[in-house]
Amino acid sequence: QVQLVESGGGLVQAGGSLRLSCAASGSISRINAMAWYRQAPGKQRELVASITNGGTTTYADSVKGRFTISRDNAKNTVYLQMNSLKPEDTAVYLCNADILRAYSVMYLTYWGQGTQVTVSS
Repeated sequence: QVQLVESGGGLVQAGGSLRLSCAASGSISRINAMAWYRQAPGKQRELVASITNGGTTTYADSVKGRFTISRDNAKNTVYLQMNSLKPEDTAVYLCNADILRAYSVMYLTYWGQGTQVTVSS
């Protein structure tokens, strides 16, 4: 069984910072890309940032220059450092990862349960 568990969400004032973490656990052989998505009430889920196992990153235009994605491959963990937060960043943030389980030959995509980020004005 493979699990992704997020942490680090909360309530913060506009202009503040939060750091999200997402740890993968279970019978994992290898992790390919990892990413953060977010979903606000009444809106579609959107990709915030992604990172390959080699460290190549991509960002949504709305967060470029404010958010930084990173990963620790030894800990199977991905992070999202969020600075200069705005009220429009308020959403449930979910991590996802393409994981090759032990004794498997195919990567599958796994999702965490999400962590709430609320930015007050």
